[in-house]
Amino acid sequence: MDTGIIADTCVWIEFFRNRESELTRHLKEHIKERKVTMVGMVLAEILQGIRTKKEAGIVKESLKKLPYLEATWDAWEKAGELSRDLRRKGTTIPLSDLIIASIAIIGGNAVLTIDPHFQHVPGLKLKDLPLQRRKQPTAH
Repeated sequence: MDTGIIADTCVWIEFFRNRESELTRHLKEHIKERKVTMVGMVLAEILQGIRTKKEAGIVKESLKKLPYLEATWDAWEKAGELSRDLRRKGTTIPLSDLIIASIAIIGGNAVLTIDPHFQHVPGLKLKDLPLQRRKQPTAH
């Protein structure tokens, strides 16, 4: 069974800025296959970077067409536990990204991202990226 995909904010930024990039084509393919799901944290991060109301309206209408997953109590709890466990190991990841990761883990979805810190999240499935867009994780 193929899992759904939560595209991280960095992927959507590339999607809206560079319509012809390899990463954008990769995301478009998953959208056409109806695999991409939106989550609130990604939506909020996308909207905070939009400069005009007109642009915001266009982006919101586009994203509303995607299935949407809400963060449940279990997802918030999982994010807190992941943060605590990773910090004990010396790794700090933004709570916003751990919320995205937790929603993905609980829902059995993969995350499509170019942010290397997601590679440190135990139990998280990452969707393969075009090779030239991958970044190596940095030590924390």
